Amino acid sequence: MVVIAQDLPGSPEYVSKLRYAWRVCSVTSLGLVMIGISGSTLNVALPTVVRHFHADAFAAGWVLLAFLLVNTATLVFFGRVADLLGRREIYLAGFALFTLGSLLAGLSPGIWFLIGMRAVQAVGAAMVLANGTVIITDAFPPDRLSQGMGVYIGTLSVAQLAGPTLGGLVAETAGWQWIFWVNVPAGLIALVWGAFTLRRVPRGPRRPVDALGNLIVFAALSSALVALSEAGSRGLSSPVVIVGASIAALLVPVLIVVERRASHPVLDVRLFGERMLAFANLASFCNALARAALILLVALYFQAAMGVDAVTAALGVLPVPIGTALASPITGALGRRVPPYALSVGGALLSATGLGVLLVSTDPGTPYWIIGAGLFLCGCGSGTFLTGNTTQVMAALPAGSLGVVNGFRIMIMNVGAVLSVALTLSVLTGSVSAELRGQVYAGTLSRVSPVAVDQLMTGFQKTYSVLFAVALCGALFASLARPRTAVRKVGNGE
Repeated sequence: MVVIAQDLPGSPEYVSKLRYAWRVCSVTSLGLVMIGISGSTLNVALPTVVRHFHADAFAAGWVLLAFLLVNTATLVFFGRVADLLGRREIYLAGFALFTLGSLLAGLSPGIWFLIGMRAVQAVGAAMVLANGTVIITDAFPPDRLSQGMGVYIGTLSVAQLAGPTLGGLVAETAGWQWIFWVNVPAGLIALVWGAFTLRRVPRGPRRPVDALGNLIVFAALSSALVALSEAGSRGLSSPVVIVGASIAALLVPVLIVVERRASHPVLDVRLFGERMLAFANLASFCNALARAALILLVALYFQAAMGVDAVTAALGVLPVPIGTALASPITGALGRRVPPYALSVGGALLSATGLGVLLVSTDPGTPYWIIGAGLFLCGCGSGTFLTGNTTQVMAALPAGSLGVVNGFRIMIMNVGAVLSVALTLSVLTGSVSAELRGQVYAGTLSRVSPVAVDQLMTGFQKTYSVLFAVALCGALFASLARPRTAVRKVGNGE
C-alpha cells in the first residue's frame, strides 16, 4: 500500500481533516443528544402524559411505539434518499422536521394527535440517524474513527443521563408539554450549527427508491407490533393477535421476494452475505431487544410498584446512562489497541450480567444498591457493545454502500428497540388483570392493593427473564462475528 504525505498523522492536511472531523462530530452528537433526550424523558414522564389525557393502555403504549415504528420503517429509505439528494441537505431537513414535530406535540389537544406528532418526530429523527454515522465515518481518518465513534455514541449516554432527570423534573413542575418543547431551542441550535459546519458533498447517481419495499416493511412491523401489544391483554388466542402475527409472518417471505427483484432494494440482503456482518447485525438486534425498554421498565417499577414520584424514579434509573457515559469514551480510546470484535463481545456479556443481577433481585425489599449495580452493568455493557459493534461494521464496508448499509444497520437496531418496548409492556402487564393495566402505565398501581403489586412483580420477573435470555443470545452472536484474519505466507524473503 502506498501512503501519501497527506495521510500521515501530523501533516497539515491530516491536522486540517481532523479539525473538521471534530466539528462534524459536534454537529452529529448534538443531533443524537436531541433525539436521545426526547426518548428518555418520555420513558420516565409517560405516566404523567397518560394521566393528563386519561389514556387507555393501548393508546399509552402507542405513544412510544408510534415513534419507534415510523422511525424504523423510514431509516433505510432516508439513507437512500440522502445518497441521491445530498447527505447534508437531508440531515439538516431532519433537524427542522423533528423540531416542528416537537413544537406541535406540546400543543396536542388529545392523545391520538400526540401520537401523530410523535410519528412526525420519528420521520425527522430517521433523516438524522440514517446519516449521522455515515457523516462521522466519512469525516474521520481511519486511525481516529474509533475515537470519533466513541464520542458520538457517548453523547447518546449523555442524553440518556440528562433525559430521565429532565423528564422527571419537567413532568412534576412545568407540565408534560415541556417534555416536547425543550427540543425546540436545541433543534434550532443544531440546525444553524449544522448549516454552518457541514460541507456540501457531491450527490450520488439518481436511482429509483424502493417504495414497495418500504411499504411492506412498515406493514409487517405494524402487524407485529399490534400483535405483541395486544398479546398481554387479550391472550395469544385473541383474533387480533392471531391476525396481526399471521400478516407479519406472511409479509416476510413477500418482502424477500420483492427485494430480490428490486433494482435498488431498501433491504439489500446481498450486502450481508458475509458471515461477520450477518452475525454482527444479529448481535446488534439482540442487544437492542434486551436493552431498549430497560429505562422504561425500571421507571415503571419505581412508579407503579414502589409508588414514588417521577423525579425519584428518574434518579433511580440514572445508573444506566452513567454506565454508558463512562464506558463509551473509554471504549473509543481502547479501540486503537483492542479489536472492535473483543469490545463487542465484552459489552454483550456485561449487558447480560447486568440483566442477570436485576432478574435475581426483583423484589420490593431489595436494597437499591443491588438494583443500581445491575443497572450500571447494563449501561457499561451497552456503551461498550455499541461502540465496538458500530466500529466493526462500519470499518468493514465499502465506501459506496455506506449510506444504505448504515441505514439498514440502524434499522436492525430499531426493529429490536420496537419489539423490545412492545414485548416488555406485553409481558409485564400480562400479569395483572385487564382493568388494572391502565394504572400500570399511569404509575398508580401501588395505590390499589398489595395483591396487585405482587402480581406486577411476577410480571417484572418474567420480563427480566426474557430480556436476560435475549442478551445471552446477543453475546453468542457477537462471538460468532469474528472477522476473518488474513493469513500471511512467510518465505522467499517475505
